[in-house]
Amino acid sequence: MSGANPNQSERETAMSDQAKDERAPEEIEATQASGERAEGGVDGDYEALVRLLKENEELKDRALRVAAEMENLRRRTARDVHDARTYAVANFARDMLSVSDNLRRALDAIPTEAKASGDAGFKALIEGVDLTERAMLSALERHGVKKLAPEGEKFDPNFHQAMFEVPNADVPAGTVVQVVQPGYSIGERVLRPAMVGVSKGGPKAAAAEAAVEPGPVNEQAEKDA
Repeated sequence: MSGANPNQSERETAMSDQAKDERAPEEIEATQASGERAEGGVDGDYEALVRLLKENEELKDRALRVAAEMENLRRRTARDVHDARTYAVANFARDMLSVSDNLRRALDAIPTEAKASGDAGFKALIEGVDLTERAMLSALERHGVKKLAPEGEKFDPNFHQAMFEVPNADVPAGTVVQVVQPGYSIGERVLRPAMVGVSKGGPKAAAAEAAVEPGPVNEQAEKDA
């Protein structure tokens, strides 16, 4: 039995080493590429995470803005509904004030002697007109209309219109001492300002004179007058 050929074994060993040497660069490149891909994957994941976090913050901010806008819309709608309910009869009530004024003028025009005459028919007529005026004012009041009769109160340009000044040192300047025509308000709005005379010359006259200057002309008040 012949033994192995030493030369053949050496050749096989050399060929094996050569094959390893030839494969080594390819394996090294593959390993490096794999490492680069892994590193690139980490960087990509981080960038994706940052992008997602930014988008999440933008969505949160957008959701908060939408919620705030909806809340503002809800409040405006509620306020508009409240105003509509409160002031829906404002124009009608303003027209009815003229009717009430005419009823009062009719009562004031009756001479004292006629009232005291004792005539039953005439007395019933007076009572009927007076009752009608009171019923109308009561109906307006049920719908939020209030009468402004500010005699003795401090002049308020938001609710009163100064027609003239009355020298009076016995009361503080700027006090309503005479009501020429009562005013009316509905809710927080003025249907018609009270036309008044304001005191002048009393205590703190200097401070009051600026306050009792006639306010801006109220066109509706002039029409009603």
